[in-house]
Amino acid sequence: MGALSLRTLLGLLRLGWIIFSGMAVLRWFLIRQGGGESARIAWMQWMSRRFLALLHARVTVSGSIPVEGLVASNHLSYVDILVIGSLCPAIFVAKSDVNAWPVFGWLCRNAGTIFVSRDNPTEVPAQLATMECPLREGIPVVLFPEGTSSEGSTVLPLRSSLLESAVRSGKPVTPTAISYSLHGNGNPGQEIAYWGEHTLFPHLLNLLSKPGFQARIAFGHSRPPESDRKREATRLHGEVSELLKRMK
Repeated sequence: MGALSLRTLLGLLRLGWIIFSGMAVLRWFLIRQGGGESARIAWMQWMSRRFLALLHARVTVSGSIPVEGLVASNHLSYVDILVIGSLCPAIFVAKSDVNAWPVFGWLCRNAGTIFVSRDNPTEVPAQLATMECPLREGIPVVLFPEGTSSEGSTVLPLRSSLLESAVRSGKPVTPTAISYSLHGNGNPGQEIAYWGEHTLFPHLLNLLSKPGFQARIAFGHSRPPESDRKREATRLHGEVSELLKRMK
């Protein structure tokens, strides 16, 4: 891996402090707000903003931040969770693998994230029921329906199964798109996007070595869901693709 730069070493020290202090402060959030989802969501927002500050990330927003319903976004990186989490008080849906990740698995677990196994169809009914609960309570739920991350130039086909939760709840769907650009030289499709053969720790070390980046997020118009999840997936793919196209 080679010698670490001073910026990277300082970033690792700050990362350790963010995690340590975040563990301590979580209990304060839970006591202050009476526990439950609202406390964990507030803690998630606070932590996301601290992680973004560590990465010297600047976030610009277009559109209205949704206050309820399903927030469906394209997916480039674990950084997406921080960007949306810093803005939108929501519960996230993540693939079950994330639960075992260092740092981000811990963050997601304590934030009340709903972990789903996309490779086991028999678990889908229970996952849908878990997702519907906060939707019906008026809490936004963030989903990355591509099912995997990519380098971000296009929107991958959407997996329709978990969109059924929006169809059944009748709550609004908000198409959302994210893109990134690095300060200085670098390819955001390789250095911010987390996909392909990337592994977490080397990717994070490289990101800590950078002078910063710009995250742009566009929220589309919230609308009622289609009555069929496959039609919803087709419509949503077009909307997210159009938002992403406008950002380039």
